[in-house]
Amino acid sequence: MPDHTIGDTRDRDRVELAPGEVPSDGRFANPDLLPVPVEARRWTTYNFTALWVGMAHNIPSWLLASGLVALGMDWKQAVFTIALANLIVLVPMLLIGHAGPKYGIPFPVLARASFGLRGANLAAMIRAAVACAWFGIQTWIGGSGIFVLLGKVFGGWEDAAKIAGQPWPLWLCFILFWALELAIIYRGMEALRRFENWAAPFVIVGALALLVWIGVKAGGFGELLDQPSKLGWGEDFWPVFFPSLMGMIAFWSTLSLNIPDFTRFGAGQRSQIRGQTLGLPTTMTLFALLSVFVTSGSEAVYGAPIWDPVELVAKTDSVFGLLYALVTVLVATISVNIAANVVSPAYDLANLAPRRINFRRGALITGVVGVLIMPWKLTSTPELYIYTWLGLVGGLLGTVAGILIADYWVVRRTRLSLPDLYREGGPYWYTGGWNISAVAAFVVGGVLAIGGSHSAPGQGPFPEEGLIPFLKPLADYGWAVGVASSFLLYTALMIRRHPTR
Repeated sequence: MPDHTIGDTRDRDRVELAPGEVPSDGRFANPDLLPVPVEARRWTTYNFTALWVGMAHNIPSWLLASGLVALGMDWKQAVFTIALANLIVLVPMLLIGHAGPKYGIPFPVLARASFGLRGANLAAMIRAAVACAWFGIQTWIGGSGIFVLLGKVFGGWEDAAKIAGQPWPLWLCFILFWALELAIIYRGMEALRRFENWAAPFVIVGALALLVWIGVKAGGFGELLDQPSKLGWGEDFWPVFFPSLMGMIAFWSTLSLNIPDFTRFGAGQRSQIRGQTLGLPTTMTLFALLSVFVTSGSEAVYGAPIWDPVELVAKTDSVFGLLYALVTVLVATISVNIAANVVSPAYDLANLAPRRINFRRGALITGVVGVLIMPWKLTSTPELYIYTWLGLVGGLLGTVAGILIADYWVVRRTRLSLPDLYREGGPYWYTGGWNISAVAAFVVGGVLAIGGSHSAPGQGPFPEEGLIPFLKPLADYGWAVGVASSFLLYTALMIRRHPTR
C-alpha cells in the first residue's frame, strides 16, 4: 500500500497540514474540524488520566454495580463484570485514539477515511444522537441530585406545586444545571482541560469522604459483602452475565468512537496510551468497589442498602456535609457530561454543515436535543437501562468501531492523506462522497448486532421472541457481534476492491 501521509513530517508520529493547503472555510472544513497544529498538541499523561477520572466518577457510574446486583449478582460478580468490560473497551479506545496525536483530527474527520466525506455523517449522526441522549440522562440525574440536596438544606419543597408530574423546583434545578453545563463548554476545549485537571481530585476526595463517613457511622461495614449471589456461577449466571457485560462495555463504547476528539490534543502516543490505561479500567473498577463498600455500610446503618449516593447523603443533618455533597455532585456530573456527551456531538454536528455549525453551535444544539428526548424514562428500570438502552447503543456503536479499526489499522496501516480528508475528488471521495463498502458493513453488522433484540414480557419495547427471531441468540453479545462482523466484512470488501492494499 502506498504511503498516503502528507504534510509536515518532522516527527513521524505528528503530522500536520502545510499552511494554506486546505481552506479553513471550505465545503468540508472549518477551524474546529481542521487538524490541531503540532505545537497545540500538549495534553500529557496526567491530562488524559484526569479526564477519565473526572468522567468515571459520576452518579450513573456509581449506580452500575447496583444495577447488576439488582439483576441477581453479588458484589464480587458485579465488580468483576465492570472491570472486565472496561479492559475490553480500552482496546478499541487505544486503537481508534491513535489517529488523534498523529494527525490532530476529530472523530468525524477520521470517519471520512472509511465512510467517505459525506458518508462520515452517518457514523457521526449515530454517535451524536447517542451523546444527546446521554447528555439528557446525566443532566436529569445531576439536576435531581441538586434538588434533593437543596431540599434537605432549605426544606419546604415537599408541598411544591407540580408541573408535568414533577415539583417545579426540580424542573428549575434541571434547567439551571443545564445552562451551567453549556456555559462551561461554550468556553472551548482548553477550558475543559483546566476544569478536568482540578475536578478529578476534587471528586475523588468527595467519594472517599463519603466512604469514611458511612464507615464511621456503621462502625465497619454491613452484611452486603457477605450476601451470596442469587445466580451462583452456573447456568443461571451466564445468561445474565453476557448481556450485562455488553451493557457495561456499551457504557463507554460511545467514547471509544470519538476518543480522537480528545487525543488530537495529545503530546504524543505515549501520553494517550498511558493516560487512558491508567485512567479508565482502574478508575471504573475502584469506583465500583467504592460504591459497593459505601452501600454495604448504609445497610449496616439504615437496615437496607442505599445505592443512590444522593439519597444516602441526604440522610445526614450536617449542613456542611450536604453543601459539600452538593458541590461534589455538580462537579462530578458536569465533568462527565461535558467531556463525554457534548464535545462529540458538537464536532459531529459541525461535520454535518461546517459552514453553518461551529463547535459552540453544535454544543447548544446538543443541549436542546438532550432535553427533548425526555431522559428520565430511559433509566426507570435496570432492565430498560442495561438491556435495552445500553445494549442497543453498544450494538450500533460497536459496528461503527469495527469499521474504523479495520480501515485505519488493516486497510491503511495508520497512513492517511491529511489534505484529502477535507476535499472532493481524492481517495476518500469514493462514490459521490460515500463508501458503499462501509455502508454495507454497517448495515449487515448492525442487523446482526441488534436484530435479535428482545425484552421480557412487560419489561421493554421489543417482542419476547426478538425483532428477528433467528438472530435472538446473538442479541446478548451485541457489541462484540457488531465489532467482529463489521470488521471482517469491511476488510474483505476493501481488499477485494483494492487488492494492492
